Amino acid sequence: MTDHSLDPKDWDAFRAEAQALLDHCIDQMQNAGDRPWQHVPDGLEARYAIGQTAAQGGDVMARLRDDVLPYHAGNTHPKYWGWVQGTGLTTDVTAGMVTAVMNSNCGGRNHGANYMERAVIDWARQQMGMPDTASGVLVTGTSQATVIGFSAARMRALGADVRKVGQGAVRLTCYAGQGVHNATRKAIELLGIGSDNLRMVPLIDGCMDIAALRAMIAEDRAAGAVPFLVVGTAGSVDLGLFDDFNALADVVADEGLWLHVDGAFGAWTRLAAEPYRSLSDGIGRADSIALDFHKWMYVGYDCGLALLRNEDEHRAAFAARPAYLDGKDRGVASGDPWFCDYGIDLSRGNRALKVWMALETHGADAFGDAITFNCTLAKVMADEVRAHDQMVLGRDPVSNVCVFSARGDLDAAAQSVLNNRIAVELQEGGEAVFSTTIIDGVEMLRAAIVNHRSTEQDVREAVRAVARLAG
Repeated sequence: MTDHSLDPKDWDAFRAEAQALLDHCIDQMQNAGDRPWQHVPDGLEARYAIGQTAAQGGDVMARLRDDVLPYHAGNTHPKYWGWVQGTGLTTDVTAGMVTAVMNSNCGGRNHGANYMERAVIDWARQQMGMPDTASGVLVTGTSQATVIGFSAARMRALGADVRKVGQGAVRLTCYAGQGVHNATRKAIELLGIGSDNLRMVPLIDGCMDIAALRAMIAEDRAAGAVPFLVVGTAGSVDLGLFDDFNALADVVADEGLWLHVDGAFGAWTRLAAEPYRSLSDGIGRADSIALDFHKWMYVGYDCGLALLRNEDEHRAAFAARPAYLDGKDRGVASGDPWFCDYGIDLSRGNRALKVWMALETHGADAFGDAITFNCTLAKVMADEVRAHDQMVLGRDPVSNVCVFSARGDLDAAAQSVLNNRIAVELQEGGEAVFSTTIIDGVEMLRAAIVNHRSTEQDVREAVRAVARLAG
């Protein structure tokens, strides 16, 4: 009989190859500091082409070692602080192996991965201070979690029929502080509300101006709009700033609106020591929180979480069970609740295992210590910047983000050109990765430190490298 299975014909050979590849992967993680980002060489895309000849494609394990692993995104390196990119954990390796072997579809049905996801969600709920009535679902990241939160908010504002008939001519309005992450704008657009109805509230001392927010809500109501949503920020993209969530919660309680918090990385200050923990005080009063495990909880991509305060509202916004998804009291199709009733995806991978393994291996306190230390490193970087006469801070760090210019003695245009050149040269030289952002009209170097491998020495060496190139 012909064997059509795609399993190895020689399991012993596969075991030996896989074990050798595992050793190579562990070596690369162990020596992450020796492997910064590097340019992709000419011809690599051709080497990735599907359907190579037998001579080219025979040793796939060797190609993984030589053509794949070296050309990573760089964020595993201890001096990588660009954008807000997590570093990954060794537990991701073993979790990934088990996840691949189990190959769980976590959309529903009765199997262990769904029970583990519930445990991870419940742990996160407790850390955020949300009540027992809350529910959640693991998603690709904060962008998807934002859509989920906004969908439930819209249903509360317009009623359950919005899923069938849409919002029609109703003009919904949403409010967020200037500098809110683009995920909010995208979600508003995806839901058909329109980004013109995202009202940008001015900031005072890094927080949404509460008086201005109340005035804008009243103005929109008077114009016939239906205000429905306020978006608070836990850790702004540019400067790591935090809104006053207790003040925002008071506003939405008075106005009958929904409070959503973009907590992509900053929500995890709930695990940190003071003064950083108090930055996110009041976050548990939100109606929904979007956050990522793959940023400041360091687990591998991708793994985000949508948390909603009221499970009934969460489920009502997404539940749909055609006949082929009918649940049963017994067997594989039992095991309510099913996660497909709480989000966009029916077919879902097992994201929970890598979070569970990380927490069970290291403990929550270790993550709190690492998060606190990242904030400390931002202050160390600021102190190093101050030690150079010509450098200038964009703003004193509030949390884990440090933004500065290499030459504050130049005009804005010259500073921007210089800072951009320094960022690229440090990246290409493998010394450090800063991204850039614009503060007061100047494109500045920006370090968002969500890297558990970073040290004080790394920070000092990177600032010295900036000073060298600035000179």
